[in-house]
Amino acid sequence: MTAGLRRSHWLELPAQRSSVGLARHRLTEHLHAWSVPRPALDDAALLVSELATNAVVHTASTRILCGVALSPDGCLRIEVHDDQGLRCEAPDAPDLDEESGRGLFIVRALAESWGVKPSPATNGKVVWATLRTA
Repeated sequence: MTAGLRRSHWLELPAQRSSVGLARHRLTEHLHAWSVPRPALDDAALLVSELATNAVVHTASTRILCGVALSPDGCLRIEVHDDQGLRCEAPDAPDLDEESGRGLFIVRALAESWGVKPSPATNGKVVWATLRTA
């Protein structure tokens, strides 16, 4: 990677379940092109899947904005913006009998850090997560 170069990629998609796979695929393509090591690439793909799924399933958003940035020091930042509200609860331990409800628990387990804040790009919120590539 070139010193001092910050790489980023953004994708706006309709808030539909089919958009989750597209977001994961496009993020994976860019991370592969940026020579991100496979373990970090796999974790990033899972993170964007979970964040995008939450935005699609748990908000009344009409669109989502998915982004990834790679800083020169090897830090990946993944963001998913929705266009609805700021409600986002910290994850509890998942109910083992349920088929869903593990998204933010997975994010918390994989990410170096994560959080929620008002989105500067939409009228909603952004849920973000960071990973180290090395």
